[in-house]
Amino acid sequence: MTDAAGRLLVIATPIGNLEDLTFRAKRALEEVEALACEDTRHTRIIYDRYAIPRPHIVFSYHEYNEAQAAERILALLQEGLVVGLCSNAGYPAISDPGYVIVSRAIEQGFRVEVVPGASAAPVALLASGLSTASYTFKGFPPKKPGKRRTFLAMECELPHTLIFYESPHRVGAFLQAALEVLGDRRAAVCIELTKRFVEVSRGYLSELAALYAERKIKGEVAVVIAGSNPKFARHDADEEEV
Repeated sequence: MTDAAGRLLVIATPIGNLEDLTFRAKRALEEVEALACEDTRHTRIIYDRYAIPRPHIVFSYHEYNEAQAAERILALLQEGLVVGLCSNAGYPAISDPGYVIVSRAIEQGFRVEVVPGASAAPVALLASGLSTASYTFKGFPPKKPGKRRTFLAMECELPHTLIFYESPHRVGAFLQAALEVLGDRRAAVCIELTKRFVEVSRGYLSELAALYAERKIKGEVAVVIAGSNPKFARHDADEEEV
């Protein structure tokens, strides 16, 4: 444990619409004496939008410099500074860099405060219209087909609604793999959530896989798939009626 008074503020930022920045997050961004962010240019947009004075110490914390940046943050915390951590969108460490410094700061006894805010996973879940009773956030699936199928197969018999993030370039391939591994379940593809051109496509995996097989899309994508439940699955009789 340490006697240092340093604090790490893990700050959630908007996932698209800048109006989703909370009052508390704005105050936290004003309060921090140093800020580590995934992309300093991106975070500057928030500071400019809300006319927040930027701290004197601003540096990047991303997947390629995570170890070194974590050491710098720990040194600043040891000096007793209030250090902010934010990613480009949503929560740090949730499918974004951040886990390393959060875990190390806790291990070394520093106070870690999470400032809540927007996140694509619950927004996509609610927009999907699927069950919210229980759900599993799976993050980004593997890029390679074999590992992707194994990744999906782990959830094949479980009843929880599944939430994934995916690259816009692999959405079609992912939906087809999900169809083959999980069966023809209800699902939703959520693109550019909270932004001006938000799009939510709902249907069975067979329909969505066909829709996005060749379609070129841009922006952030979240895919929500129903859990293993006959209520949300298409059966042979259903297909014959169509």
